[in-house]
Order: sequence, then structure tokens, then C-alpha cells
Amino acid sequence: MKSGAFALVLHAHLPYVRHPEHARSIEERWLFEALWETYLPIVQMLDKLANDGVRAPFSMSVSPTLLAMWADPLLRSRFEDHLGRIQAVCERGLRVLPHLTEALLHHQRLLNQAQHTWEQCRGDVFGALLKHAAEGRVYLFTTAATHGFLPGLAAGHNLAWVRAQIALGRAFFESVSKTKASALWLPECAFTPVLDSLLAEVGVDLTVLDAHGLALGKPAAPTIRVGKPDNEHVVPFLPIQSPTGRLYVGRDLWAGRTVWAMDGYPSHPTYREFHRDLGFELSETDLCGETGPNGTRLTTGLRPYRITGREEKEVYIPEAAALLAKEHAHRFYRDRVTLWKALSDKGSPSLSVAPFDAELFGHFWHEGPLFLEELLRLLDSQTSGPRAVTLGDIPYLNFPTRVVEPAASTWGEGGFGTTWTGPRTAALWRPIHHVGRNVLRAVQTSPTLSGECGNALDQAIVETLLLQSSDFPFMVHQGTTVEYALTRLRDHGSASDRLLTIAAKDERAISPADRQWVEARRAHYRLFADLPSHVLRGALLA
Repeated sequence: MKSGAFALVLHAHLPYVRHPEHARSIEERWLFEALWETYLPIVQMLDKLANDGVRAPFSMSVSPTLLAMWADPLLRSRFEDHLGRIQAVCERGLRVLPHLTEALLHHQRLLNQAQHTWEQCRGDVFGALLKHAAEGRVYLFTTAATHGFLPGLAAGHNLAWVRAQIALGRAFFESVSKTKASALWLPECAFTPVLDSLLAEVGVDLTVLDAHGLALGKPAAPTIRVGKPDNEHVVPFLPIQSPTGRLYVGRDLWAGRTVWAMDGYPSHPTYREFHRDLGFELSETDLCGETGPNGTRLTTGLRPYRITGREEKEVYIPEAAALLAKEHAHRFYRDRVTLWKALSDKGSPSLSVAPFDAELFGHFWHEGPLFLEELLRLLDSQTSGPRAVTLGDIPYLNFPTRVVEPAASTWGEGGFGTTWTGPRTAALWRPIHHVGRNVLRAVQTSPTLSGECGNALDQAIVETLLLQSSDFPFMVHQGTTVEYALTRLRDHGSASDRLLTIAAKDERAISPADRQWVEARRAHYRLFADLPSHVLRGALLA
């Protein structure tokens, strides 16, 4: 192999949002927008690369909650309706806003392409990805069951739920994909040393940490500083092996900040503006009913302006943005070559690992899929420089490793979990731990419970897993959709309590109202509905 390797990693995740009680749930739009702006364009990109014979693989973790939503017949049907409504708004915009014609025609093409891809794969996005995985273009793996913040759960002095999050996430992924993956994405890249032995127990061979998780390890992992003196970046350039034999790779901060930082590529004024949407500009009549309750304005994904000025925005020019995305891909690739050469001069092989949230590409950074496609084409066509590899390849590439105990770390603000366990969110953890202890005790007491009582116990496990989602503390910390997050936390917590009360009854003493309510909860939150009881409970009893 070449002495340099580059591993692009996309993390695809959304919180489990399913609201059959609302015909047009605002929160379900998170999924619908991500589908036509990010996930379907990634499938389109893979289709094009396959047609052109490009073989530069990358890795993609898909969370169990996202997998479940992709497969849900109700959400699939609602996405099709959503896509049709956005297409109607786009057509209306073309009639009444002639100065935006070029930008809106561009959005119309993207919507039509999304619909075509959706129809081609018959709404089975994961099936389309699995096809490309089988042909070696993408390495698919997964994360914890409901993307729980594992160090926060571990701090409750009960590791059963940490183990269950990991084991059930893998079990669900394997049941859907019919494959096993040796890698696991740690939610929020969040690590604490106790996780190392748990990962070994459930058969995880490799995961990704932020750079300081390796740089602050005992002893410190090998790193190199790159960039200008006033803007240096730490890059862990080799995998490390933990005391249990797990492999950990560290995030290339140079790669990450080039794209993610406030002044990174997506902030260029040629690119599309994310924060100005036609849903807030067209008249209510011209929105063709695409509004919330009482005329509430909603985002449509139709954003025909570019990043210019605070108030005045210039019209988006698709061709110019596409050219710039390709230029930025070339610049990004040249930076990886610079890293490779710097380490080659020292006689060392190099590994650059660049993990990103998948929704950055397309949803937040509109031109991101073009950037990705050009980057993968470059990696495939160059005869020198770093080679594209997947996380699944890394254990077999014979990188020299040293034994290091990784340090507690996360990505995100501060790098040590402030977003999920800091002053704004610390109070959320007491009920999370309280409910978790109660459900665990019930499972330990009645591991073979059956009938309606068994259904209630299994649903209590599901509700508790949902209560543990890292997304809700994130929303609270960020100050976005706070009331929704708190409502969901209260709902899952109280549902778990009521389900345990029902599970503890004699089967004959369960009232018709309780039976109906249990079935309603199971129908509403269908997550892990296909996992047998012994798998759900066994993950807690292991």
C-alpha cells in the first residue's frame, strides 16, 4: 500500500421522531429535509461514481434511529407528500419571483433528482447504500441504539445501560443489514476509559475519537502539528491500540476545521445561504398550504440566496458555487498530500481520518455533495499521495501502533462533554438514571415475563433507551426546540414508570384501558419492534 491513507467518515443520525397523531408534524420535517438534501444526494453520488468506475471508498455510520425511520411506511409516505408540496412551492416561486429564476430552477432540478432516486430505490435508502457497500464503495457501520451519551450513562455507576446501548445498536444494525461491522461510532465521539472494556466485550474492534482523546492519552499518542504558526492543527497520524486491544483513530483537526470552522469552506460568500428560506418570504397564498398551525412559517429547503451581508443577500448562482466546491475539494486534497509528505519526510506512514456529520453535506452546506464527489474522484485518480481507505480496512493495513490508554473526550464545544452534561443540562441526568435503575431492576427480577406484562416491560426498555438520546440534552444546551426536548424527556420518563406498574401486575388484573394504552405506545414508538424480547432484555442482563 501507499505510505499514506485517508479515511473519510460520515455519521448519519437523527433523533427518533415519529408523530402519527399529527398529520403534518413539524419535527418529522427534520427527516424529510435531510432525505432530499443529504441522504438521497449521497445515493446519487454513489450511483454516478459506480457508473464512472470510481473506486475511492469512504465510511458511513447510520444510527439505528435513522434506520428505523427510513424503513417506516408512515414516514416514507409522508416524505413523498412533503416532496410534492415543496415541488409545488418551488413552481409557485418560479411564477412570482422572476429575479430568482436561475436559483429556483436549480432547486427544482434537485427536487426532481431526489424524487427520481427515491423511485429508483423504491423508497429503500438503506437498501441502495447496502448495494454500494457490497460493491466496495462505502463501508457501513452503526452507533449506539438511540445515540445515548455513553459517558453520562456510565457516570450513573451502572454500566448495564451503556452495554445495552452498544449491544442493541449493533444487534439492530445487523438484523437490518444482514452484515456485521467491526467498527462502532461512539455518539458525540464521547469516550471515557471504562468504555474500552465494554467495547471489547461486545466485539467492537475500532472507533474514532477526537484528536485530544489520543493526544492526552497515557502515554500520549503520536501527533504532528500542521498549518501556519498562528493556526496550527493537531493531527494524530497513526492508530493506537488500547490495553484491551481495541484500535482508536483520531480526528484530523486540520481536515475538520477546514470544513466545520466558522471561517471554513462553507462560509464562502459564493455558497448558498442556509438561514434565508422562501418559507419566510412568500405570501401564505403562494406557499400552497406549506405552513404550520395558524399559518406558522416553516423552512422549505428552497434557499435562493447566497452568503452575502447581514441583511441584503445576493441571488444564488449555482454554476459559480459548483465550480468553487470543486476548487475546495482540490485544496482539501492538496492539504492531505502536504500532511502525507511531511510524515513521509520523517520516515513515517500517515493516516488522516476526517469524520463529519453527514447532514453537513447538502443540508447545511448545500454544495457539500459536489465537494464529496470531486474529492473521491481525486482520491481515485491520483497515482501518488494518500489512498482512500475505510475504517474496516484500517486493522489490515499494518500500521505501527503503540499501546495507549485514550483520554476521556468528546467532540463539540470544549471537547469534554459540556454540551451534554454541563450547567444547562446537568439536571436532566437525575431522572434518566432514576428511570434506568427502575427498569433494570424490573428486568433482573422478571427476565422471562410474557404476555401483556412482558410487552409492557419490553416497551419500558424502549422508552428508557429513547429517554437516553443525546439529542435532547443537545437541544436544551443549544437553546433550540427546548420545549420539544423537555416534552419528550418527560413523556418517555413517565411512560416508563407507567409501563413498569402495568408489568408488575397479575396478567388478569390489567384493565382494558391499560392494555389499549400499552399497544398504543408500542404502535407509536415502533423502534426495535422486530428485536425479540430475549435480545432486548439480554442486552441489559449480559
